[in-house]
Amino acid sequence: MDSTEACSIARRMVDSILTWYSPDKMRWHYEDGLFLFSTFAVGLHEEDDLLLRRVQATYDTLVNPDGTISSYRMDDYNLDQINAGRLLFDLYGRFGDERYQKAVTLLADQLLYQPRTLGGGYWHKRIYPRQIWLDGLYMAQPFRCRFALDRGDATILADVVRQMVAIESRSRDASTGLLYHAWDESLQQLWANQGTGCSPHFWGRAMGWYCMALVDVLDYLPSDVPGRKELVDIVERTADAVLKWQDGCCLWYQILDQGRRADNYLETSCSAMFSYFLLKACRLGLLVEDRYRNAGIAAFEALVELKTSTDANGLLHLHDICSVAGLGGTPYRDGSYSYYVGEPVATDDFKGVGPFILAALEFPD
Repeated sequence: MDSTEACSIARRMVDSILTWYSPDKMRWHYEDGLFLFSTFAVGLHEEDDLLLRRVQATYDTLVNPDGTISSYRMDDYNLDQINAGRLLFDLYGRFGDERYQKAVTLLADQLLYQPRTLGGGYWHKRIYPRQIWLDGLYMAQPFRCRFALDRGDATILADVVRQMVAIESRSRDASTGLLYHAWDESLQQLWANQGTGCSPHFWGRAMGWYCMALVDVLDYLPSDVPGRKELVDIVERTADAVLKWQDGCCLWYQILDQGRRADNYLETSCSAMFSYFLLKACRLGLLVEDRYRNAGIAAFEALVELKTSTDANGLLHLHDICSVAGLGGTPYRDGSYSYYVGEPVATDDFKGVGPFILAALEFPD
């Protein structure tokens, strides 16, 4: 497969989803934001103004002329709600509508007041006090980098680096190189290890979110920002761990280190995320050895071969995506092995579709 074919697959995926995902279906949600971010990237790659305007029209169903966002609640202090705002920078750059700048400011204001752990990391949500989830690094930190660059705020950039470095230190397991899903500063959650505060397992998509955050933050981060070298070092050791746990078919399991244990399965969203991470890190020069690029290429090709299908109408579908997984809440999610492998599996879920499209666009020539 070459980059032309990979990008063609990305476009087929976008077009297939858009047969049913009309602008009025958008929710202010990280999943929609991820899919539309990847769709906008396809539009830019192909210089397709109609596709870009389709994304704009979708956002305009929720982003009002005064910059308010329908259904968004700042006082939830939910990092998931920030990710959909990442595309606002590009919408403003392309179309110049001030509503997008105003909406960016609204979301940035949330982050000014977002509760933090004693070490300075953002709580994942107000309802999850003193907890940092790997998911949240992707939801908030690339947005913050864009905002800081627009505003010339070096303090924010330094804080992005601190938070990215700190959670890797807290959640990394030395023997496997993998990162646990979440960390509870208070040690009060039933899922928290009483010595480390970490959750019990290495959930693939959680680590995938963090990996995507790494390369996206480093893509934005100026070379002279203090601590940037620490992030580059994290990329390399994280990539080594990712390669260590890649299955022989070139994909990754729902629980990364449990292989073919009963009910574990090769999960699509984390596999797409790792492919994107490896390919983008190579393109940015963060990883230089061919083995990383080859692993990213092989993963994407395996996704196409093993996890996609074409229906009778010629539409492309992406399968075996973990529908949802979290910790705590009601009913209580204990982070056990049986919990993670027992969650529903979906087709064409945006948490898999978005990274799949983005990985395709990173495919090397």
